[in-house]
Amino acid sequence: MIWAGFIFGLVGSFHCVGMCGPIAMALPFVGSSGWRYYAGRLLYNGGRIVTYTALGALAGAFGQSLQMAGLQQTVSIVSGILILLLLVLPAALQGKAARAVGTDKVMVWVRHKLGYFFQKNSLGALFMVGLLNGLLPCGFVYIALAGAISAPGIEGAMLYMALFGLGTLPLMFLVSLSGKLISLKLRSTFNRLVPYVGMCLAILFIVRGLGLGIPYLSPKVAHTASHITEITCCTKPE
Repeated sequence: MIWAGFIFGLVGSFHCVGMCGPIAMALPFVGSSGWRYYAGRLLYNGGRIVTYTALGALAGAFGQSLQMAGLQQTVSIVSGILILLLLVLPAALQGKAARAVGTDKVMVWVRHKLGYFFQKNSLGALFMVGLLNGLLPCGFVYIALAGAISAPGIEGAMLYMALFGLGTLPLMFLVSLSGKLISLKLRSTFNRLVPYVGMCLAILFIVRGLGLGIPYLSPKVAHTASHITEITCCTKPE
């Protein structure tokens, strides 16, 4: 399940091109040497991955609190349902939800800081742009975080989101070098695939939570009297 984050990030990275591509292509050139140009683009993408990993820690902490209550399977099912909801909810409704919890004010601050660091001619500034870029509203990232909730513990959720970020790295790095390498038609084609990939991910989490006794995919989970969770995934019946 952890590797699902990488696959989702890899397949859905074309969505990142449409949403964050303009920022990546507008990154300033730092210094006069070629290695600084490439290093700056890698630092920008590294900043995004660090932010995704940190957000994974928050999702993992929330999921762990539920898992400690013996709700592992419920968490997995809820994660799948959340992913489905994020796929069908219109962007306008998601924006209303953001305003309701006050994150729209945070986004104003993030955009202000992005403008500030874009004016700085340093590698550190490009890393900061990446960090802040990872905080911008993105339904694609929200879907990944919904999946991270059901990861095994905080470390597992962080790894899930780090792999998600690494999945987006190859394409986003190419875009930061030259956006012309990827045609608009190709981006549009893969953007249409993102909801289907998200749907498959949601079904995967829901089936996992149902505990159908399918090895590795949907193992049965039993809670003993000592509150130790036993997972039967690959043992052969006698």
